[in-house]
Amino acid sequence: MNTRQVTLVIGNVSNRSRTKALAQAIADALAERLPIQLRVLEIHQLAPSIGVGTLTQELPPAGRAAVQAIENADLVIAVTPVYKGSYSGLFKHLFDLVHPEALVDRPVLLAANGGSPRHALVVDHQLRPLFAFFRALTVPSAVYACESDFDGYTVGSEALRERIAEAADQAARLLLARHEEAAPLRAAA
Repeated sequence: MNTRQVTLVIGNVSNRSRTKALAQAIADALAERLPIQLRVLEIHQLAPSIGVGTLTQELPPAGRAAVQAIENADLVIAVTPVYKGSYSGLFKHLFDLVHPEALVDRPVLLAANGGSPRHALVVDHQLRPLFAFFRALTVPSAVYACESDFDGYTVGSEALRERIAEAADQAARLLLARHEEAAPLRAAA
């Protein structure tokens, strides 16, 4: 089985965050299902490299590399904290730098973390429309977690672990199906 290139975009604003813990749990679950090479992009580390331009070519090398990691991934896992009912501005800005055609038919697993269950719709009302613009294949089951799902900075809820497993299963199936469909297309070309 081929190793898949997975880019994990974490919208965290500090190194220690529940959003980062959620993102890592999702990546670990996916790695249990198929071989992956994981590239991790954290917004708090990328801020100086992506906040300086509105075009990819204006960015310093680290910013350009981050955009390329998203554009070249077999799967993108996009995980964001919820701020005032949506993702952060820098998270959105990073995806503003991605070419509009780069994610067509590309699987994207969506996840968000908020302070309470009342923000759970951010996945369907904010993240799915963003990736619909790119014509990406969003994984049907997204993951939403709130503060009560964690024990400190680790996943503590069995229900959250089940949601992660379901989304990872679906993402793995999408990746495998996409690879199987691409083989006959390459042979026909």
